Amino acid sequence: MQKILSGEKVKVLDSNQIKLSGKSSHALMEAAANAFVNWFLSQGFSPTNAIFVAVGAGNNGGDGLAIARLLTHHSFSVSILPCFDSVGSLSQDVFLNYNSLPDSVEIISFDESIFTEKSILIDAYLGVGLKGELRSKAAEIICQLNEFPGTILSVDVPSGLPSDDIVSATAVKADFTVSFEFPKISLILPENAEYVGELIVLKIGILDEAYRSLDSQLYFLEAQDIPQLHKTFNRFSHKGDLGKVLLIGGSMGKMGALVLTSKSALRTGSGLVTCHLDIKERFIVQTNLPEAMVIWGFLNDPEQYDAVGIGPGWGKKDREDFLRKFLEAYKKPIVVDADALNLLANSPDLLSLLPKNSILTPHIGEFTRLAGKAHDHLERLEMAKKFAVENELILVLKGANTVISLPDGRQVVNSSGTKYMASGGSGDVLTGMITSFLGMGYSPENAALCGVFHHGLAGEIASKSKRRAMIASDIIDAIAETYIQLNIS
Repeated sequence: MQKILSGEKVKVLDSNQIKLSGKSSHALMEAAANAFVNWFLSQGFSPTNAIFVAVGAGNNGGDGLAIARLLTHHSFSVSILPCFDSVGSLSQDVFLNYNSLPDSVEIISFDESIFTEKSILIDAYLGVGLKGELRSKAAEIICQLNEFPGTILSVDVPSGLPSDDIVSATAVKADFTVSFEFPKISLILPENAEYVGELIVLKIGILDEAYRSLDSQLYFLEAQDIPQLHKTFNRFSHKGDLGKVLLIGGSMGKMGALVLTSKSALRTGSGLVTCHLDIKERFIVQTNLPEAMVIWGFLNDPEQYDAVGIGPGWGKKDREDFLRKFLEAYKKPIVVDADALNLLANSPDLLSLLPKNSILTPHIGEFTRLAGKAHDHLERLEMAKKFAVENELILVLKGANTVISLPDGRQVVNSSGTKYMASGGSGDVLTGMITSFLGMGYSPENAALCGVFHHGLAGEIASKSKRRAMIASDIIDAIAETYIQLNIS
């Protein structure tokens, strides 16, 4: 998995890369520009769109100048908006890129009259080196850039946004932020969403060795990480090998949650799925999901199950005693969601009964009830880390960038998913998927990582044809395609 570094360590990373690769800092700038342009061309932007590049005096500006030059090779009309005092203020690499601009690229002053809604602004003004408060002139430039009527693409970070914190004054409001190697910490914070827009992360060839000396407990989970986390099964594997899963949940009016959880567990690959529910609700599961079994009443021999997920649609009334007795009887890691989380919040002594390495999957509201209110998402992430370490649990904090906090202090930011997954039942699907992987014999860590990534990828796949019309069942229907895309047999 890719380390996520603080802004201060990015410069050290670049220095390490230059030493290890034997290539110049200018070559690194060129690699970033090429990655950006290749992505840009894949988006279908037309050469009929006028392109303006806002350029600062630092390395971010150097990226922007290189991008401008490369785009002219593809018949785009490009103009430069200089956001620096003089050419003499440019660093050596930036000056080299400035001098390499073809004659077709105009250097123009900021004039709103030349912009149209079809224009594209590439924001390469301020980068990860930004420290402290914005100078008044910089804030003024950013306000001008935000008046741009067309599409805004920010390079690495939106200008004015600190690399590791929440915006304090103002920043460019990008439609897309194209970051290199890993998302800067500020780009995954919900408070900065209106500035970041859609986040794109591109690789630019940084060597693994360049990261080695740089400490970080924050990691980025990507598609390339997933295949090695999966178990393999042979042609003699049977349904018992693929896991006997028990899912406890559902109540009057909320049986759909248990149906979604059970169906997602089966679609993820569980060999046998049993639902524990109220007897009068059993027909809902048996009618909607004939592949699942149902039981009710006193739970005999829970240890016969390879994994247990508990909470979706369960309700809290008269459930605490059942949960307590279950936790006293079952000693393998479990998956805890929804109302089971709320029961833990109401009776914190139950936390000590949870088997170590159990996986909790709260959304922000449920986490607040569990661990207390955070001032902002940065503080919330620290609280999540502390909660996971102190309780020796895995905490999956759900959101646009779901973060998995592990008992050893590491935190993993998920890269898959889409805004269209913000729909009732999506979390129930995730519970079923994680429980399924746990039942197949995956370690709790790998079950959480695989479940979260496949869940997000299924959402991406389903949303291509559904967009905001997507519902949780669509995510389940797309689970199979995630195995195909990731080449998991």
